Amino acid sequence: MIKESLKDYVLSIPDFPEPGIIFRDITSVLQDEDGLQMAIDEMQKLVEGIDFDVIAGAESRGFIFGTPIAYNLHKPFALVRKKGKLPRETIETSYELEYGTATIEMHKDSIVPGQKVLIVDDLIATGGTLEATIRLVEQLGGEVVGVLVLMELKGLNGRNKIKCPVYSAIQYEGK
Repeated sequence: MIKESLKDYVLSIPDFPEPGIIFRDITSVLQDEDGLQMAIDEMQKLVEGIDFDVIAGAESRGFIFGTPIAYNLHKPFALVRKKGKLPRETIETSYELEYGTATIEMHKDSIVPGQKVLIVDDLIATGGTLEATIRLVEQLGGEVVGVLVLMELKGLNGRNKIKCPVYSAIQYEGK
């Protein structure tokens, strides 16, 4: 049965991964053919009219949402992966996590200088991964024209770290 809103497909799991946290589970969106189609369609509508040349997505949920949008719009897709996963010459950047650091990388030839890039991911929470992805694109000479996410946790203020337009299909006020 098709649900009325994309939020209706997201399961909210209380006290995960720790007490007081409400985990917004998107696997329930992916596991439902109508939910998945609605997610891709709604995300794609948010960027209608935006001029961009390539979509970049971070491992792994950025791949899930970015690739079908790139396919639908006949755009190339640039992979942003964890360090050590790409076989050719790469550039990398590190960023802070809640409990340590992470390093992501892109192939040096994945963005051509001057290309306009739309970054796609599943979630913006604190904004760390997206901020690092923007740095990589800019290192390669690309211009980030927007960030597109399925879900935004507004209470974590990740949008404040992003210096370009942010488009989110679903917004939650809390953390």
